[in-house]
Amino acid sequence: MPLTDLPPVTAPPAPLLEAVVVADYRRPPVPDLTGLSWIRIDTDVLSGSARIDDALTATPGVSLFRRASSQAANPTTQGISVRAIAGTGAGRALVTLDGVPQNDPFGGWVIWSAIPSAGLASADIVRGAGSVREGPVALTGLIALARSDDPVLAVRAGGLGERQAFAQTALAAVGGHVSADLSHDSSDGWIPVVQGRGAADRALTLDATSAAIRYDGDLGDIYLSARLSGYSERRGSGIAGALSRSTGEQLAITAGTSPARGGFGWRAQGWVTGSNLYNTSVATSVGRATATPANRQYDTPALGFGASLEAQLIQGGLTLRSGMDLHGASGESREQFRYLTGTFTRNRVAGGDADMVGIFAEAATQGKDWTLGGGVRADDWRDSHAHRLETNAATGARTLNLSAPDRDGVAPTARLAGTRTLMDGLTLRAATYVGFRPPTLNELHRPFRVGNDVTEANPALKPERLSGAEIGLNGKAGLFRWTAGLFANRLADAVTNVTVASGPITDSVAGFIPTGGVLRQRRNVDAVNATGAELSALARLSDDLTLTLSGALTRARVDGGSGAPRLTGLRPAGTPDMAIDARLDWQVAPTVRLSGDVRREGRRFDDDQNQRPLRAATAGSAQAAWTFQPGRELCIAVDNIGQRAQTARDANGLLSYGPPTTVRISLTLRH
Repeated sequence: MPLTDLPPVTAPPAPLLEAVVVADYRRPPVPDLTGLSWIRIDTDVLSGSARIDDALTATPGVSLFRRASSQAANPTTQGISVRAIAGTGAGRALVTLDGVPQNDPFGGWVIWSAIPSAGLASADIVRGAGSVREGPVALTGLIALARSDDPVLAVRAGGLGERQAFAQTALAAVGGHVSADLSHDSSDGWIPVVQGRGAADRALTLDATSAAIRYDGDLGDIYLSARLSGYSERRGSGIAGALSRSTGEQLAITAGTSPARGGFGWRAQGWVTGSNLYNTSVATSVGRATATPANRQYDTPALGFGASLEAQLIQGGLTLRSGMDLHGASGESREQFRYLTGTFTRNRVAGGDADMVGIFAEAATQGKDWTLGGGVRADDWRDSHAHRLETNAATGARTLNLSAPDRDGVAPTARLAGTRTLMDGLTLRAATYVGFRPPTLNELHRPFRVGNDVTEANPALKPERLSGAEIGLNGKAGLFRWTAGLFANRLADAVTNVTVASGPITDSVAGFIPTGGVLRQRRNVDAVNATGAELSALARLSDDLTLTLSGALTRARVDGGSGAPRLTGLRPAGTPDMAIDARLDWQVAPTVRLSGDVRREGRRFDDDQNQRPLRAATAGSAQAAWTFQPGRELCIAVDNIGQRAQTARDANGLLSYGPPTTVRISLTLRH
């Protein structure tokens, strides 16, 4: 196990009845994790959280683009990043489930309701770039989720009309077993605008369903796994007439030899993902008395696919691994816009294709008191078939016809990392890396509107490139363990929503921007420079009491260069400078467990020019769990204790807020 692993310690799980025993078909650990900062979130924390992104963002530095969780956030803002270098709706971290990418093929965001937290065994959060096996999407890190096959039934109910249910079962089948799960999540939500609320304001509602079926089996020395999954969710976006609907499905097949076996092994995987998004936006009147349709994105068909083949050799303390993979995405946004005299007067179709082919090699070795690992990768990327056609809805006449030339290039990814034991209980770790992320189809081709703010696409965006280094110490003394580190990153050609002008204006491409709105365009700024410090500590205060502390301090500043000189020296939008989390777990009795958590996040800015501040936010939660029979647990939790978090601020200073304090109760039955 990597020496930097600092898993949260929770109370021992309740005794289980006879369980279905299944093989572990997850990808083997990346060999060069030995010098990196990473943390594991176990099943107790995951299943005890209302949503999986709530559990993940409890790790300082891990954040969604907006402060709102997946209970309320629009799908297009649910991109996740592992370090607070710069926020983006597309996210700069790769999320995998048993090695299969979960990022949306069109936008890069993650539909978190498609991955129920009650069905997971663990989540490994790896900080830093250079993940040569995972590819360029893992720019600031990797979140590797592993599912559980334990039969379980979990139901929850709580404030804001929240209702959740999850069921999973596993049955024996020829050569292995079949597991299936079904999840439903709904919420009546809350109205985010408090001061200045008008008749047009509505609640942020949610109704989501997901399902999956999977086969795992052994064919002699070869394992085979196949999973088919799908999801559907509908959201109210907080204003009359604004809503979103997203659907998707994925098929993944994996085969190979046991990842932990010595000698030669191999692994092959293929997957295909389809997704679609319906999204409407509106413009509000003065006083928010009425809302007028502004855009209707009625269809966003996207298809993503991937295939990989890798070989592995384990001989004593040496691990070698190499392979190749390909990834592709194709999609377009189909919209109606320019609402006049009671109808949309324009149609828009915009999209394109993106493909990558990569090869990689990595190795890890260890001695008596040291480890060393590294890897290199090269990707041949290509953007093609870019198109944007706008027509008159009544006559079909073309009003705008834009295209961009096909583009391609080769980009490297690399990492070198290692550890050195300085003395008993103290280990030095260090890593250096480079990586890149090509823009998503959404960033390249789809303009969007939030309220009266319009952001234009840019098919000429260049891939982002990240370089960095980190150094840290891991220590343990008795029942106390800790890890601390420093990092420095430079994100070159960072994709940023850059303010171009303020309304009222009429732009030849974007159209009319009303008073109180702004026009932005996605552009590459020269760089975002970020330095920071991270700390995690775990102390067993007694046999029954455990305290976990973690924090991250980040100083991120934009170098706008000649393309965006007004941004130089400013903090990237959506990027907090500080995050701290403290968690206390107390096993009061063999059947009773209490836990409490307090999180504080520093101030953010909701815009690129740092003119829309969101104050620092502090929130707490508390849980009491009672195991009344083996495998049967009743839990009562209080969430969002404290001052409500500011989640958005518009050009007029109008603030939106996160959820109020709520109480939820859950019942979990495991077999």
